Amino acid sequence: MSEETAPTTSLRDVERLLEQHRRELAGYCYRMLGSAFDADDAVQETMLRAWRGYDHFEGRAALRSWLYRIATRVCLDLIASRKRRGRPTDFAYPEVVDAAQLATRPAAEWVEPVADERLIAPTDDPAQQATTRQTIRLAFVAALQHLPAKQRAVLILREVLAWQASEVAAVLDTTVPSVNSALQRARATLDAQRPAATDAYAPLDAGQRALLARYVEAFERYDIDALTALFHEEATLSMPPYAIWRRGREAITEWLLGPGAPCRGSRMIATTANGAPAFAQYRPSGANGEHEAWALQVLEIADGKVVALNSFLDVAGLFPRWGLPMRLPAEKSPERR
Repeated sequence: MSEETAPTTSLRDVERLLEQHRRELAGYCYRMLGSAFDADDAVQETMLRAWRGYDHFEGRAALRSWLYRIATRVCLDLIASRKRRGRPTDFAYPEVVDAAQLATRPAAEWVEPVADERLIAPTDDPAQQATTRQTIRLAFVAALQHLPAKQRAVLILREVLAWQASEVAAVLDTTVPSVNSALQRARATLDAQRPAATDAYAPLDAGQRALLARYVEAFERYDIDALTALFHEEATLSMPPYAIWRRGREAITEWLLGPGAPCRGSRMIATTANGAPAFAQYRPSGANGEHEAWALQVLEIADGKVVALNSFLDVAGLFPRWGLPMRLPAEKSPERR
């Protein structure tokens, strides 16, 4: 038997065999659940169940398939016990409110961002990296959450991971015709959701680099005219956990000059999230010149314009996952990453 399929009594070997699948399982669970936190929990539970059951895994199936079978069961149980996650645009219509009227929704209701490096290994084939970035886009992951749980699993396994229908049927304990039928229904639902086509982060693309440099410069100077000129006419702005969202340059300008005005003087650190450019935003925290963590901004861009600014405000939960500090000192500027 191969190492992939053969059982082993060595605890060290078991751990090594299981751990080599952790990153890809994290990507699968993230797409299924729409939350990096939930995905981590699901992967950990998958590894625990696999560890406990490895003595009974006798190489009757590939180890990878067996792990996905366990992970799918874990995800289906989690989905059944929780509300569907979404984006602000899924829950309400854009409306004019001031800062005093902002309403929040529980963290468990939002699609959350994920750090690229948690799902993409530097050693991955460039084509695989590109596929991963495209299939962890916020719009795509949010659209997946509209699918019934088993249809979601079928679509991810068949369309994203390119599994054969027979392999998916084995994972889900069903038949190939059932898999094909579920895939057809999932495609129809996804088509109705119309997840926006956006550009993946491309650090070697000169046009994208120039756009992002102008964005940072305009935001840190809080030059609203220069900033909003970079936005598409129908761009959106959202700020989970707040349910409010705005559409269009004029509405975004009104927000930035109104309730968003405390962002004046912010500093930014570049990073990536969901296969897209992102920035850690720090707002001024007082007269001492320090800045405190305020938001993880995930930009969606297309055709040289910003089409969505998603500001995730759960910095206490998110920033440590990106290795970002919670405060910036006054005496020096942060290095750009």
